[in-house]
Amino acid sequence: MSAKIHIDPHQSRYQSKGAVVSLQHLLIQRYAAKNLEYIAHTRSIAGISGLHLSKMRGRGIDFEEFRPYQAGDDIRLIDWRVTARTGRPFTKVFREERERPVIIAVDQTRNMYFGSQIAFKSVIAAQAAALFCWLAIDNGDRVGGLVFSDVDSSLVRPKRSRRSALHLLNQVFQYNQKLTEIGDPENQEPTDSSFRPGLAHALGQIRRITKPGSTLYIISDFVSLDEKALQYLNQLSRHNNVICCLVYDTLEESLPVPGIYSITDGNRKGALNTHNSKARMRYRQQFHERIERLGGELDKLQIQLIKMRTNQLVVEQIRQWIAKSY
Repeated sequence: MSAKIHIDPHQSRYQSKGAVVSLQHLLIQRYAAKNLEYIAHTRSIAGISGLHLSKMRGRGIDFEEFRPYQAGDDIRLIDWRVTARTGRPFTKVFREERERPVIIAVDQTRNMYFGSQIAFKSVIAAQAAALFCWLAIDNGDRVGGLVFSDVDSSLVRPKRSRRSALHLLNQVFQYNQKLTEIGDPENQEPTDSSFRPGLAHALGQIRRITKPGSTLYIISDFVSLDEKALQYLNQLSRHNNVICCLVYDTLEESLPVPGIYSITDGNRKGALNTHNSKARMRYRQQFHERIERLGGELDKLQIQLIKMRTNQLVVEQIRQWIAKSY
């Protein structure tokens, strides 16, 4: 099965392909990220100086206005030219800048180890994480995150440094590589007795490092989304800007043209018969119903949803989302 896809030759070198991603490819996403515009989301309420404007007033970089001097104002902020011209003391008011920590949750579970064109879902998720990571670092934000599999997870606390970004991307790379080594996930024992596979446990871990005013990217296929995960999303979205990135493959959206196809999960082999037109229609309908349910649940929580297909340029899909967000 194949599809004709137009790929810009200047951007295709940034596109990850195949079943696994290389660390080098995650690192060169920094150059692709420079082609993306940064989105200034809702105001940050984190109490650390940074590069995002808040409505909190104080000494900062950007001048806002003049106003009459009031008792208690810093005399160093008096503008003597305006004072001399008006005959009344005037002081400068600045709009203080605040930092917006960026947290990136990356799904590298066995279910993500799937793809029919260009790249596996796990690879697309890794590349998207790298783009968001470098975009944040280049804009002076602290970056951290969580990478999780079927058996364990790795938590990286947010820091404003290139080293922090490299640590996170290295964890993404390591977990992606492990997908080629894991057999049947049902036979795998968690490395931590408290670990519970699924998105809910990952979001529970994310809450430990997410402070109010953060931007949180959750990159997954959301197959394991349940009521507990929605509860955590609700809690996180109250004081943070949450963006969910749905990664899916075209074969999950619709069955291929009528025929008999060999399929495997890496351990078992089988055959897929797609001759039945009603079965193909029902398959496609079930996919779109799942996406609509997901979108509906996220809309209730005022959480943005980015849809990412495995057979399209990741950087272009993010750019289209950014364009719609303005």
